[in-house]
Amino acid sequence: MKKSISGIITVLVIFLFNGCGFYNFSGASTGTAESFQVSFFQNFADQSPGSTIEPGLDRDFTNALQDVITNLTSLNLTNNGGDLVYEGEIVEYRVSPMTATANQTAAQNRLTMTVNVRFYNKTKEDSDFEQRFSFFFDFPGTSLLESVKSEAHEELFERITQDIFNKSLADW
Repeated sequence: MKKSISGIITVLVIFLFNGCGFYNFSGASTGTAESFQVSFFQNFADQSPGSTIEPGLDRDFTNALQDVITNLTSLNLTNNGGDLVYEGEIVEYRVSPMTATANQTAAQNRLTMTVNVRFYNKTKEDSDFEQRFSFFFDFPGTSLLESVKSEAHEELFERITQDIFNKSLADW
């Protein structure tokens, strides 16, 4: 009796671990793709009324997108010829007042960043897309952007790169 129960438990454990072998915590579905490339995201934000150019934003965003894909998949980063290709440009980087005080000054400001992304999957062309991704960071009107920029960029990059990852690779 103990031998048969032990055998059943062993079989169940084998099936359990076998099932886990196909599960991916990121939900990424890379198919047969083995590599990816993230082309440099140029900053064209100054072409949008009210937007400004933030030096280094293009480099930092490109690196953040590369890091997310590297960390959440087993794909190899390549400079060219990748099975998955991400390219695009930063099209908006703007600070806008959100609420006003009785003295007609901003009580809260909002930093908004928008990125236009073109995604190409050489192994599954029906998943190609071009789409804009945007997010914002609110900060007190009494604070200068310079004092919150590091925190703001971290949050903006995290949200936008995760949205790009989900649109291109998440199989939810």
